Amino acid sequence: MLEILEDNWLLFLIGQYPHGPVGGLAMTLLLAVAGLSLSFPVAIALALARLSARRWLRGPATAVVYIVRGLPLIMFIFWTYFALPLLIGHTVGGVETLLFALIVYEASYLSEIIRAGIEGLPKGQAEAARALGLGYFPTTFKIILPQVLHNMMPSLVSQFVSTIKETSLGYVISANEVTFAASQVNNQLMTQPFEVYGLLALTYFTLCFTLTSAARWLERRLTAERGGLGAQPA
Repeated sequence: MLEILEDNWLLFLIGQYPHGPVGGLAMTLLLAVAGLSLSFPVAIALALARLSARRWLRGPATAVVYIVRGLPLIMFIFWTYFALPLLIGHTVGGVETLLFALIVYEASYLSEIIRAGIEGLPKGQAEAARALGLGYFPTTFKIILPQVLHNMMPSLVSQFVSTIKETSLGYVISANEVTFAASQVNNQLMTQPFEVYGLLALTYFTLCFTLTSAARWLERRLTAERGGLGAQPA
Protein backbone atom coordinates (compact mmCIF):
# COMPACT_ATOMS: atom_id res chain seq x y z
CA MET A 1 0.00 0.00 0.00
CA LEU A 2 2.87 2.39 0.81
CA GLU A 3 4.43 1.67 -2.57
CA ILE A 4 1.16 2.48 -4.32
CA LEU A 5 0.93 5.74 -2.37
CA GLU A 6 4.54 6.68 -3.18
CA ASP A 7 3.99 6.11 -6.91
CA ASN A 8 0.53 7.69 -7.21
CA TRP A 9 0.17 10.21 -4.38
CA LEU A 10 0.04 13.15 -6.80
CA LEU A 11 -2.79 11.56 -8.79
CA PHE A 12 -4.69 10.87 -5.56
CA LEU A 13 -4.08 14.42 -4.37
CA ILE A 14 -4.63 16.69 -7.41
CA GLY A 15 -5.34 14.39 -10.35
CA GLN A 16 -3.53 15.23 -13.60
CA TYR A 17 -3.01 18.89 -12.74
CA PRO A 18 -1.11 20.93 -14.08
CA HIS A 19 -1.01 18.77 -17.24
CA GLY A 20 -4.76 18.21 -17.09
CA PRO A 21 -7.82 19.07 -15.01
CA VAL A 22 -7.72 19.22 -11.23
CA GLY A 23 -8.86 15.95 -9.70
CA GLY A 24 -8.35 13.60 -6.80
CA LEU A 25 -8.80 14.73 -3.22
CA ALA A 26 -8.54 18.40 -4.23
CA MET A 27 -11.57 18.05 -6.51
CA THR A 28 -13.47 16.12 -3.83
CA LEU A 29 -12.97 18.97 -1.36
CA LEU A 30 -13.73 21.63 -3.98
CA LEU A 31 -16.99 19.88 -4.90
CA ALA A 32 -18.00 19.49 -1.26
CA VAL A 33 -17.22 23.11 -0.38
CA ALA A 34 -18.84 24.51 -3.53
CA GLY A 35 -21.88 22.25 -3.23
CA LEU A 36 -22.51 23.18 0.39
CA SER A 37 -21.79 26.90 -0.11
CA LEU A 38 -23.95 27.32 -3.21
CA SER A 39 -26.78 25.28 -1.70
CA PHE A 40 -26.90 27.50 1.39
CA PRO A 41 -28.90 30.44 -0.09
CA VAL A 42 -31.30 27.94 -1.68
CA ALA A 43 -31.66 26.18 1.68
CA ILE A 44 -32.48 29.45 3.48
CA ALA A 45 -35.11 30.29 0.86
CA LEU A 46 -36.67 26.82 1.17
CA ALA A 47 -36.68 26.97 4.98
CA LEU A 48 -38.33 30.41 5.04
CA ALA A 49 -40.87 29.30 2.43
CA ARG A 50 -41.65 26.19 4.51
CA LEU A 51 -42.35 28.43 7.53
CA SER A 52 -44.37 30.96 5.55
CA ALA A 53 -48.04 31.51 6.29
CA ARG A 54 -48.67 31.78 2.54
CA ARG A 55 -49.72 28.42 1.12
CA TRP A 56 -48.48 29.27 -2.39
CA LEU A 57 -44.97 29.48 -0.93
CA ARG A 58 -45.20 26.73 1.68
CA GLY A 59 -46.75 24.10 -0.61
CA PRO A 60 -44.18 24.06 -3.44
CA ALA A 61 -41.25 24.35 -1.01
CA THR A 62 -42.55 21.39 1.00
CA ALA A 63 -43.03 19.38 -2.19
CA VAL A 64 -39.47 20.09 -3.37
CA VAL A 65 -37.96 19.13 -0.01
CA TYR A 66 -39.94 15.90 0.28
CA ILE A 67 -39.34 14.84 -3.34
CA VAL A 68 -35.58 15.48 -3.28
CA ARG A 69 -35.10 13.92 0.17
CA GLY A 70 -37.12 10.90 -0.96
CA LEU A 71 -34.77 10.12 -3.86
CA PRO A 72 -31.38 8.40 -3.65
CA LEU A 73 -28.62 10.79 -4.67
CA ILE A 74 -27.39 8.38 -7.33
CA MET A 75 -30.76 8.52 -9.08
CA PHE A 76 -30.80 12.30 -8.85
CA ILE A 77 -27.30 12.41 -10.38
CA PHE A 78 -28.45 10.23 -13.31
CA TRP A 79 -31.52 12.39 -13.91
CA THR A 80 -29.40 15.54 -13.82
CA TYR A 81 -26.82 13.97 -16.14
CA PHE A 82 -29.41 13.21 -18.82
CA ALA A 83 -31.91 16.04 -18.29
CA LEU A 84 -29.60 19.05 -17.83
CA PRO A 85 -28.16 18.93 -21.39
CA LEU A 86 -31.70 18.86 -22.78
CA LEU A 87 -32.64 21.96 -20.76
CA ILE A 88 -29.59 24.08 -21.59
CA GLY A 89 -28.92 22.79 -25.10
CA HIS A 90 -25.37 21.45 -24.78
CA THR A 91 -23.48 18.68 -23.05
CA VAL A 92 -22.34 19.05 -19.45
CA GLY A 93 -19.27 17.46 -17.88
CA GLY A 94 -19.34 15.08 -14.96
CA VAL A 95 -18.02 17.62 -12.45
CA GLU A 96 -20.64 20.24 -13.40
CA THR A 97 -23.40 17.63 -13.30
CA LEU A 98 -22.35 16.41 -9.87
CA LEU A 99 -22.09 19.97 -8.55
CA PHE A 100 -25.60 20.83 -9.74
CA ALA A 101 -27.00 17.63 -8.21
CA LEU A 102 -25.22 18.33 -4.90
CA ILE A 103 -26.54 21.91 -4.75
CA VAL A 104 -30.17 20.83 -5.08
CA TYR A 105 -29.76 17.73 -2.91
CA GLU A 106 -27.89 19.45 -0.07
CA ALA A 107 -30.23 22.44 -0.14
CA SER A 108 -33.15 20.17 0.74
CA TYR A 109 -31.33 18.70 3.75
CA LEU A 110 -29.89 22.01 4.92
CA SER A 111 -33.30 23.66 4.70
CA GLU A 112 -34.65 21.24 7.30
CA ILE A 113 -31.71 21.98 9.61
CA ILE A 114 -32.32 25.72 9.24
CA ARG A 115 -36.08 25.34 9.69
CA ALA A 116 -35.57 23.33 12.89
CA GLY A 117 -33.14 25.97 14.14
CA ILE A 118 -35.63 28.77 13.52
CA GLU A 119 -38.44 26.88 15.23
CA GLY A 120 -36.11 26.17 18.17
CA LEU A 121 -35.58 29.85 18.95
CA PRO A 122 -37.87 31.54 21.50
CA LYS A 123 -40.80 33.11 19.66
CA GLY A 124 -40.50 36.16 21.93
CA GLN A 125 -37.51 37.40 19.94
CA ALA A 126 -39.49 37.84 16.73
CA GLU A 127 -42.39 39.34 18.67
CA ALA A 128 -40.06 41.82 20.38
CA ALA A 129 -38.56 42.81 17.03
CA ARG A 130 -41.99 43.44 15.57
CA ALA A 131 -42.95 45.44 18.65
CA LEU A 132 -39.91 47.66 17.99
CA GLY A 133 -41.16 48.28 14.46
CA LEU A 134 -38.82 45.95 12.55
CA GLY A 135 -40.22 44.35 9.43
CA TYR A 136 -40.04 40.73 8.33
CA PHE A 137 -36.70 40.89 6.51
CA PRO A 138 -34.73 42.85 9.15
CA THR A 139 -36.10 40.55 11.85
CA THR A 140 -35.25 37.42 9.88
CA PHE A 141 -31.82 38.36 8.55
CA LYS A 142 -30.50 40.49 11.44
CA ILE A 143 -31.95 38.74 14.49
CA ILE A 144 -33.19 35.22 13.73
CA LEU A 145 -30.80 33.79 11.13
CA PRO A 146 -27.51 34.90 12.77
CA GLN A 147 -28.47 32.99 15.92
CA VAL A 148 -29.64 29.98 13.93
CA LEU A 149 -26.43 29.82 11.89
CA HIS A 150 -24.31 30.09 15.03
CA ASN A 151 -26.21 27.24 16.71
CA MET A 152 -26.17 25.00 13.63
CA MET A 153 -22.38 25.08 13.07
CA PRO A 154 -21.91 21.47 14.31
CA SER A 155 -24.71 20.33 11.99
CA LEU A 156 -23.07 22.19 9.09
CA VAL A 157 -19.76 20.41 9.69
CA SER A 158 -21.59 17.06 9.87
CA GLN A 159 -23.37 17.87 6.62
CA PHE A 160 -20.02 18.75 5.07
CA VAL A 161 -18.74 15.30 6.05
CA SER A 162 -21.79 13.70 4.38
CA THR A 163 -21.21 15.80 1.25
CA ILE A 164 -17.58 14.66 1.03
CA LYS A 165 -18.73 11.03 1.06
CA GLU A 166 -21.52 11.74 -1.42
CA THR A 167 -19.07 13.14 -3.98
CA SER A 168 -17.78 9.57 -4.46
CA LEU A 169 -20.95 8.87 -6.45
CA GLY A 170 -19.56 11.16 -9.14
CA TYR A 171 -17.42 8.19 -10.17
CA VAL A 172 -20.36 6.77 -12.17
CA ILE A 173 -20.44 9.86 -14.43
CA SER A 174 -16.63 10.19 -14.62
CA ALA A 175 -16.38 13.20 -12.32
CA ASN A 176 -12.65 13.43 -11.66
CA GLU A 177 -12.68 13.18 -7.84
CA VAL A 178 -10.66 10.94 -5.53
CA THR A 179 -12.70 7.75 -6.13
CA PHE A 180 -12.26 8.20 -9.88
CA ALA A 181 -8.52 8.70 -9.30
CA ALA A 182 -8.42 5.45 -7.32
CA SER A 183 -10.15 3.62 -10.18
CA GLN A 184 -7.53 4.98 -12.59
CA VAL A 185 -4.75 3.68 -10.36
CA ASN A 186 -6.51 0.31 -10.07
CA ASN A 187 -6.87 0.08 -13.86
CA GLN A 188 -3.12 0.68 -14.20
CA LEU A 189 -2.10 -1.91 -11.60
CA MET A 190 -4.88 -4.46 -12.29
CA THR A 191 -3.71 -6.87 -9.57
CA GLN A 192 -3.97 -4.83 -6.34
CA PRO A 193 -7.59 -3.69 -5.94
CA PHE A 194 -7.69 -4.36 -2.19
CA GLU A 195 -4.65 -2.18 -1.58
CA VAL A 196 -5.87 0.64 -3.86
CA TYR A 197 -9.39 0.81 -2.46
CA GLY A 198 -8.08 0.23 1.05
CA LEU A 199 -5.98 3.35 0.60
CA LEU A 200 -9.07 5.18 -0.66
CA ALA A 201 -11.09 4.05 2.37
CA LEU A 202 -8.30 5.19 4.69
CA THR A 203 -8.28 8.60 2.99
CA TYR A 204 -12.04 9.03 3.46
CA PHE A 205 -11.89 7.78 7.04
CA THR A 206 -9.05 10.11 8.07
CA LEU A 207 -10.69 13.16 6.52
CA CYS A 208 -14.20 12.44 7.78
CA PHE A 209 -13.07 11.39 11.26
CA THR A 210 -11.13 14.65 11.64
CA LEU A 211 -14.13 16.73 10.59
CA THR A 212 -16.53 14.72 12.76
CA SER A 213 -14.25 15.29 15.75
CA ALA A 214 -14.32 19.01 14.95
CA ALA A 215 -18.13 18.91 14.86
CA ARG A 216 -18.23 17.26 18.31
CA TRP A 217 -15.81 19.88 19.66
CA LEU A 218 -17.99 22.68 18.26
CA GLU A 219 -21.09 21.11 19.76
CA ARG A 220 -19.48 20.90 23.22
CA ARG A 221 -18.30 24.50 22.94
CA LEU A 222 -21.73 25.77 21.93
CA THR A 223 -23.33 23.79 24.76
CA ALA A 224 -20.88 25.33 27.22
CA GLU A 225 -21.60 28.82 25.85
CA ARG A 226 -25.34 28.35 26.23
CA GLY A 227 -24.84 26.98 29.72
CA GLY A 228 -22.68 29.98 30.64
CA LEU A 229 -25.24 32.43 29.31
CA GLY A 230 -27.97 30.64 31.18
CA ALA A 231 -26.02 30.94 34.42
CA GLN A 232 -25.63 34.71 34.12
CA PRO A 233 -27.97 36.81 36.27
CA ALA A 234 -30.73 38.64 34.48
